[in-house]
Amino acid sequence: MNYLVVMNTEEQYSIWDAAQPIPAGWRAEGYSGSKDECLDHIEQVWTDMRPLSLRIHMDQSRSDR
Repeated sequence: MNYLVVMNTEEQYSIWDAAQPIPAGWRAEGYSGSKDECLDHIEQVWTDMRPLSLRIHMDQSRSDR
């Protein structure tokens, strides 16, 4: 089975069956392969597990000091 690496608006990653339509709120990240290959790719690129909105909030809090 072939999978896609997908990302949501919060820049969180997941894998999705390439034969199925990507659900609303998610987009193809650009990498595809076997389940293990996709999971390995996610492990390499998803270095900050915090959702985008939290990262932005924390950055704004630091700059307000």
